[in-house]
Amino acid sequence: MKYIALLRGINVGGNNKVSMAQLKESFESAEFLNVVTYINSGNVIFDTVEQDLPDLVHLCESVIEKDFGFRVICAVITAKELEASIAAAPDWWGLDDADKHNAIFVIAPAKPSEIIESVGDAKPEYEKVASEGSIIFWTAPLKTFGRTRYSKIVGTSAYQSVTIRNAKTAKKLVELSK
Repeated sequence: MKYIALLRGINVGGNNKVSMAQLKESFESAEFLNVVTYINSGNVIFDTVEQDLPDLVHLCESVIEKDFGFRVICAVITAKELEASIAAAPDWWGLDDADKHNAIFVIAPAKPSEIIESVGDAKPEYEKVASEGSIIFWTAPLKTFGRTRYSKIVGTSAYQSVTIRNAKTAKKLVELSK
């Protein structure tokens, strides 16, 4: 079965540096198959026998800690769930280049509804928010980005339970996982 691991907080501001070539080798040494990494933000596509998602998350996190010497939290999603969620994304998500479009991946055991409640009601004059599966879709005009609730998620308790990718990356992960 095909999965995508989304590593949280690597290669940001010079912290938790992880080479994608070494990350690929680490996943291969854990006997994952057809391992592909995509860009430096820590996206790993791989095949393995179908297994309980919490166990798979634990295995991915353990491999990274063993090989890189620090703990990294991972969101793991099946390729089928990612594809279905992106296909069901709202019509407004990912279209206008004058807007910022993010896929906010909620890390289990947190749920999208909990994150949305924690962040607070979206400000409709500045942002649009919807969720599908374990992903929260968020869009805001670049010029008013700083006025949105979701631009202030960093530093909140909700931020510890998410990892964020832009729309182009999320769509590319779907393409690469086919």
